[in-house]
Amino acid sequence: MPREEIDAIRAMLAEKPRPVGWAERRARLDEVGSVSAVAGDIRCEPVDCGGVPGEWSLAPGSDSSRVLLFFHGGGYCAGSIVSHRRMATEAGRAAGMRTLAIGYRLAPEDPYPAAHEDALAAWRFLRGQGVAAGAVALGGDSAGGNLALALLQRLRQAGETGPVCLWLASPWTDLTRRDACDEGRRRSAHPQGLSRRARRRLRAGAARPRRPADLAALRRSFGLPADADPGWVGRDAACRRDAPCRRDGRGRRRRHARSVAAHDPCWLLWNARLAEGRRALARAGAFMRR
Repeated sequence: MPREEIDAIRAMLAEKPRPVGWAERRARLDEVGSVSAVAGDIRCEPVDCGGVPGEWSLAPGSDSSRVLLFFHGGGYCAGSIVSHRRMATEAGRAAGMRTLAIGYRLAPEDPYPAAHEDALAAWRFLRGQGVAAGAVALGGDSAGGNLALALLQRLRQAGETGPVCLWLASPWTDLTRRDACDEGRRRSAHPQGLSRRARRRLRAGAARPRRPADLAALRRSFGLPADADPGWVGRDAACRRDAPCRRDGRGRRRRHARSVAAHDPCWLLWNARLAEGRRALARAGAFMRR
C-alpha cells in the first residue's frame, strides 16, 4: 500500500482527536467515516425495517433481487449507517447486489441484547419483503461481524434457513478477549477500550455468553473442517455452506477457491482513498457473486 495514502489518513485522524463522550465519539466517527462521499451513481433510500432504521442502496447494473444485509462496526457503542455508507454501498456494487445497511441500537443507552434483536428484526423485514434466504449475503465489520455471526447462530438454533454466505471484515468474535481468534486485535487495538465497550454492551446482571456467536457451530453448519476459523479478528473471512478450507503448502490457512485477503476494516471504510481497500472490496464482491 502506498505510504502517502496511509499518511494522508493518519493526518486526517490526527486533526480530529478522539473525544471523551459517546455522543461526541459517534459524531467524530460519522465525520471521519464519511469524509469521502458516496459515489454519485449510487441510489440510497431510507427504510423502516420493522422499527429499525435501515438504508437501501443500489448501484447501476446490480441485481435488486439479491441483498447484502450489512451491520456496521464501532464496538457496539458507535458507528452508524452514515459512518459506513461508503463502505456498504461499494461492497454492494462489487457484489452486484442491493445493500441493506442497518442502524441498530447502541450501548450504553441500549445494552445487550438490543442490537441482536434489531438484527433479527432486520432479517425478518428482509424475508417479509419476499427476499429468499438463498439470495442474502450477511456482512459486517468488527462488532458488525460479531452481530452477523450471532444472527446466523440464532437462525440455526431456530432451525431456519440462513443466508447463502457471510462476509466478515475483522469480526470481533470474543468479547472477553481470551480467544485465540482475538490475538491480532489484542496486539493492535486498545485492550482496555475493548473491555469497556464489552461491559457497556452487557446489561448489569444479564447472562454473559463468552461467544455470542458459536464458531464451532458455524463450522458445522457451513461444513468447514474443525481447524478452520471462519472469522478471526484482524482478518477478513468469507465462507459459504459449500466452501471447504485447507492449508496450503506453506501452512497458511486459506479458503479453497474462495480466499479473501486480510484487511483491517478501516482500509475498507476509506476505500475511496486507499487502493488496497478498493482491491479488498473487489475480492469480497467477487466472492459474494458466486
